[in-house]
Amino acid sequence: MQDTITTAMLNAAHAEAQRMGVKVCISILDAAAWPVAFLRMEGTILGAIDVANKKARTAALFQMDSADFAKIGHPNGAAYTLENTNGGMASFGGGLVLKAADGTVIGAIGVSGASTEQDIAIAQIAANVLKA
Repeated sequence: MQDTITTAMLNAAHAEAQRMGVKVCISILDAAAWPVAFLRMEGTILGAIDVANKKARTAALFQMDSADFAKIGHPNGAAYTLENTNGGMASFGGGLVLKAADGTVIGAIGVSGASTEQDIAIAQIAANVLKA
């Protein structure tokens, strides 16, 4: 991912969180699940740091949004306890796969600190930068 795109995604997510009046952590990873950018808004709960990173790792490593991962990782799911692999995954929404225009996975974003629905919405705003 180019620095300018990463910065634009981070800024878009931050602005959306501010607009919503919530404090979150935003983690952006490359396709190999290595950190590219991170932001913790002042006052965000400390536990959100790890959760944002794990949401992004889940999306990057399994090439599926963390909300979709949750559908297979729950107690009656086809892959129950899968979240315990790879150093811990997140089996709830807020982690999105980032794809290039041709559909190639280029990374992932994870947002944590607000409600799950707000985390997803903030991450989606950032992902939309790739479509602009």
